[in-house]
Amino acid sequence: MNSVIVDIKNLRREFKMGDEIVKALNDVSFTINSGEFVTIMGSSGSGKTTLLNILGCLDRPTAGDYVLDGINMNTLSKNELARLRNQKLGFIFQSYNLLARTSAIENVELPLLYNPEISAKVRREKALSALESVALSDRIHYLPSQLSGGQQQRVAIARALVNDPVMILADEATGNLDSRTSYGIMALMQELNEVRGKTIVFITHEPDIAAFSKRTITLRDGKIINNNVNKNIRNAKEVLQSLPPLVDLIPEKK
Repeated sequence: MNSVIVDIKNLRREFKMGDEIVKALNDVSFTINSGEFVTIMGSSGSGKTTLLNILGCLDRPTAGDYVLDGINMNTLSKNELARLRNQKLGFIFQSYNLLARTSAIENVELPLLYNPEISAKVRREKALSALESVALSDRIHYLPSQLSGGQQQRVAIARALVNDPVMILADEATGNLDSRTSYGIMALMQELNEVRGKTIVFITHEPDIAAFSKRTITLRDGKIINNNVNKNIRNAKEVLQSLPPLVDLIPEKK
């Protein structure tokens, strides 16, 4: 039986805007088991970005508890949170967040630079292995500007994997990609989850993307309105294979 990796209880996050108190999260509770693939959905202003920031140890709740891998985040200092974030979490962003003048393999190495116990040799080996796992071993010396959007996102995924995190947090990771490339990224997410057992939390506002996950938590006005197991999980690889070949999408010249 999988263990609980995330335990959120009665979470609240409030912001003061002028004389008003905005309740970005209002009494949110849920758990995520190790090896789950969960999407968090919601429109703009639903609270999903605030929740992501708390899950990623980038922000603290106003009240409530967040326990990650058996550790209560409320008990940690800023430095301890930063260390835990680097060791236990992998982040994937909509805009990739790659360093423009740094090669693919150097971008992937970045999270390991903060760990003094890892030598330069081991760091390079881990980065190369991570790039191989996302089928980019032939692009390790390419700069981001020399890669397609999908390839840049794969570099970002490799960077998220390099520390062997207990959980991967993806923030609208298909938001800048076309449908075909998005399905390719979701196929990789499903492979990481099913084959490598990675716990994935994927933030999205797109129902068709959420359908690739095993469970969907839906937020509205800072509250959970649905927390449902997806009974008909779409297979991203099959969806990708069902698309017409690219050559068929180019109109013939008359």
